[in-house]
Amino acid sequence: FAAQAVLGSAKMVLETVLHPGELKDMVCSPGGTTIEGVKALERNGMRAAGMEALEACVEKSRLL
Repeated sequence: FAAQAVLGSAKMVLETVLHPGELKDMVCSPGGTTIEGVKALERNGMRAAGMEALEACVEKSRLL
């Protein structure tokens, strides 16, 4: 389930010209299950962790 959710999200970002935030707003119903999951991810630092992971990859690639 998690893999399919990530795959679907990635495809939407790659296949549209919309900002990921716009896509999130399109698929999240107020008070629905998806927005509750997004809130839990935000509460637990998912955005910051993703950004730090990408920054670490970029920095490592510069050192190679």
